Amino acid sequence: MAPSSELPPPATSSLGLRMRSGVMDSETSVRRRIAEGDTWSADAGTQAQSDLGTRDEPRARGVQTTSEEVQEDRTRRLRDRLGLVPRDGQSKVRDEAAEAFMVIFETFLQRFEGDQGSDEWGARVYMRQLAQLRSDEGATVYVDFGHVMAHDERAAQALVENYLRLEPYMARAAARARAKAGGGSGDVTVSVHGLPAQQRIRELRSDRIGQLSGVSGTVTRTSEVRPELVSGVFRCAECAAEVGPVEQQFQYTEPGVCDNPVCQNRTVWTLVVERSKFADWQRIRVQESASEIPAGSMPRTLDVIVRGDLVERVKPGDRAQFTGSLVAIPDGGAGLAPAVAAQTGRGDARELAFRLAFVACHASAGGSDDELGRDAMLAKMTRAEREELAAMGAGGARTYAQLVASLAPTVFGHEEVKRGLLLQMLGGVHKRTREGMRLRGDINVCVVGDPGTAKSQFLKYVAGFLPRAVFTSGKASSAAGLTASVVKDDETGEFTIEAGALMLADHGVCCIDEFDKMDIVDQVAIHEAMEQQTISIAKAGIHATLNARCSILAAANPVGGRYDRRLTLRQNVAMSAPIMSRFDLFFVVLDDASETSDYNTARHIVSVHQLRDAAVTPPFGPAALRRFVRFARAIQPTLREDAARLLWQSYRNLRQDDAGTGRSAYRITVRQLESLIRLSEALARAHCADIITPDHVREAVRLLRRSIVHVEMDDIEVQADAEDTMDATSALEAVDEPEPSRAVNIKRDDFERIRAMLALHLHEAGTQSEDDEGVRREDLVEWYLSQREDALADEEAFAREDQHARMVIKYMSTVEGCVIALRTTADEEEAEHARGPLLMLHPNFSISS
Repeated sequence: MAPSSELPPPATSSLGLRMRSGVMDSETSVRRRIAEGDTWSADAGTQAQSDLGTRDEPRARGVQTTSEEVQEDRTRRLRDRLGLVPRDGQSKVRDEAAEAFMVIFETFLQRFEGDQGSDEWGARVYMRQLAQLRSDEGATVYVDFGHVMAHDERAAQALVENYLRLEPYMARAAARARAKAGGGSGDVTVSVHGLPAQQRIRELRSDRIGQLSGVSGTVTRTSEVRPELVSGVFRCAECAAEVGPVEQQFQYTEPGVCDNPVCQNRTVWTLVVERSKFADWQRIRVQESASEIPAGSMPRTLDVIVRGDLVERVKPGDRAQFTGSLVAIPDGGAGLAPAVAAQTGRGDARELAFRLAFVACHASAGGSDDELGRDAMLAKMTRAEREELAAMGAGGARTYAQLVASLAPTVFGHEEVKRGLLLQMLGGVHKRTREGMRLRGDINVCVVGDPGTAKSQFLKYVAGFLPRAVFTSGKASSAAGLTASVVKDDETGEFTIEAGALMLADHGVCCIDEFDKMDIVDQVAIHEAMEQQTISIAKAGIHATLNARCSILAAANPVGGRYDRRLTLRQNVAMSAPIMSRFDLFFVVLDDASETSDYNTARHIVSVHQLRDAAVTPPFGPAALRRFVRFARAIQPTLREDAARLLWQSYRNLRQDDAGTGRSAYRITVRQLESLIRLSEALARAHCADIITPDHVREAVRLLRRSIVHVEMDDIEVQADAEDTMDATSALEAVDEPEPSRAVNIKRDDFERIRAMLALHLHEAGTQSEDDEGVRREDLVEWYLSQREDALADEEAFAREDQHARMVIKYMSTVEGCVIALRTTADEEEAEHARGPLLMLHPNFSISS
């Protein structure tokens, strides 16, 4: 599109791009009339032909009068002075400065040399690109702005300041160079990339309209690809003459007047579709990144328009970079309401409203660093960064401990949780089977604990540390907000997909706080995203499967506010079994009172508030830690034979331990085996190792036992009397007259087994007996020991089992209240003293519990 002659000249650049000036008002009006094809004659009764011909082809002469000859001579002199060049029946102002830039840009395409090639073009990279357009069936040449700057700095500055003005001339230069390179004929689009600076969405103002700019953000919505009218040929409805092509300037533009000198139609036109030119068009909704949003502000969005080969380059959830120009287009959909326009009394009230849009000439999605190899990753670093990375990788086990200490340094303690977070950021290896099935490598972690144990601090740290992380709250998020939603476009009326939190965190981490406060329906919605890492949508005629390749870091509070050690993990957390099985690691953070830990924690917190950054001195800074994580994620470790053997042996042991538990809080499934594999791969990455060793597997098994098995097999603390053989009355009335006691821990498995056997025997005794007399305590203990006789190897084990049985009976009677000691009469006092009290099961106690 050529710039209009009525626009004010742009700012002067070092290239001297300035329109010709000094034309008088009368000449301007004549120029406009010539451009519109109007007749112009000194004599009102004489008409001159509007076809002025070209400089090389004089117009056809007929019988002319003297006044016509004078008129033609004056018109030719005025045309030469103004630079009018007739084209396609309409006059156009020549932009000599832009044509000079076109020559410079064509020379740049033909002569710039980059990497040496093996073909006939050698180091001329852009001629090689243009020559390959024929075989690739493409129409876009990608130009690095740094190359233009190195070729001609003044031309690069002019390109930035006058991009919209120079864009058609760049396309003409590329088309001419394409013909010389043998790449065929046709239009060529120039895609400029590699600008030295990126603008934020909030920084785009009207003063940057028409300039070359770069902008980045998160793609939240994309429209379908539709054809856009680039230049149209119109047929006059009065004389059937065809006029055009007419360039379209961001809105439907018709010819100003018919070329037929006897028609002069200005209003009624019909588009000739078969002779018009169309291009693919797509609109992308881009939202500014969470790190760029000021406190208390809503995120800003920007509509980005892409054409041609740039369509379908980015998807919702991608963090993309765009290069192009900011334009102002009429706001037809969001302008003044019809009622407001009617009240103004002006028919053009709506035309005063404009909105900003970004027309992109280049679009690229910020892909994951996992796609880059180690060599490509190291090539992007400086020498000092490579040396620092080499020193970190050579530390071995010491580096692993230093990485854990560098993670969230303001949080005191919680070493196991920090290990899990480090392995989550490193992740496992993504795999794809021959059948096309995807095996996830992302690690999901859930932190459960008492209030005030820094759960939200861990989530905030990870969300701010990683370049691609989304923080949300479970109570304030819906299923559509976490996955994706189908929304209706206000302007076009079509349905489009708007990305949710999991899609926006693609190739990153989605941090969900207050996970236990989510509704069950919302939890079910993320089942597919947590395991298959996809989101399927079938709404409003849209059937799509979207990617959600992210890790989930969740924080949850126990039921009732505080973690109850007497209950299992599943009873403490309001989560369903399918959701729990999809988490690779569970960490339970308890707020236990301890003089030493309380003192150290308080001193650390006071130091952080007093000294701030000086209070913590981590081994590695945040920048070095980010570089290590990016580099480590490029490592693809493989399993060694002995490590693989240890993996299935560890899984078998976990399954056996789980099957032996009376009431398991967390079933060990094959998902835990895959978790062990992912943890082993992450540990190998933490040690910068290409091979997974048995040491990595042992650490993974220890973490899994610590996070899951340790919680469900937590020991039961029982108060044991000084004399386990005390009389029955004193044993049941110890609350009134407390005896010296000591705390004894019984393993969860042993406690559940003893409790279940005793409860079952009491239940059977109460069912078979008609008088409900119950069972004497000593009889109950002897029955239990007879059942366990084969498992007891010696007298020491027998005495220990006897002691445990008596303590569990006391725990069930005094703490849980599920066993009732029947009151005795005076006649039975002597017998009760010898055999213990009568015990019976509480009628409301459920055996299955």
